[in-house]
Amino acid sequence: MKKLVVLTGAGISAESGLKTFRDSDGLWEGHNIEDVATPRAFKRNPQLVLDFYNMRRRGVLDAKPNAAHYALAELERHYDVQIITQNIDDLHERAGSTNVLHLHGEILKMRSVQDERLVYNITGDINLGDVAEDGAQLRPHIVWFEEPVSLIEAAIPVMQSADVFVLVGTSLVVYPAAGLVDYVGDDVPKYVLDRKIPPVSTFRNVIPIEKPATEGVVELVKLLLG
Repeated sequence: MKKLVVLTGAGISAESGLKTFRDSDGLWEGHNIEDVATPRAFKRNPQLVLDFYNMRRRGVLDAKPNAAHYALAELERHYDVQIITQNIDDLHERAGSTNVLHLHGEILKMRSVQDERLVYNITGDINLGDVAEDGAQLRPHIVWFEEPVSLIEAAIPVMQSADVFVLVGTSLVVYPAAGLVDYVGDDVPKYVLDRKIPPVSTFRNVIPIEKPATEGVVELVKLLLG
């Protein structure tokens, strides 16, 4: 069974109603990134940051997978599918995908501010005073800006193993995630799906599909399955 590696970004979740910080106003749910998505922000105003992610968690729980999520899950019947996502929601999993690597963390998990190995599932809110078993305050299990993306090292060999590569709904401007595409072999077919095709002129064997994720993945499936 061929290895199909899929790198997904905010564009696929946007069609389920989840806003991204790259919307036209440059704000994320009305906030500047520096105020809600950095370690400094959490030190400065932990209540604001917790409130922001509590709101986002409720939004994720209310959202539903869309046709693109379901189509990618369906491809597991025909390919060995590995999804690497920059998204912090669980829509891929709810659609049925069984092999998902979350580069930037997961909104439905929380962890100790002192020991990032102490991770817990959560569907409610995180409040000031909620502590992990080590006694430290709990925070969202999210990779904030200015923090290292530790799962990049795990993602690199996955990218190198691709027989077919698919890029869905990402602008290729957030690093280090954007740099993962460099690890896909030159001879590997690369399907690039987005409303606006990101800069991919340096890559070989690119098949562009300039459509929203829901329409683009349907076309992808037809191309892959003939």
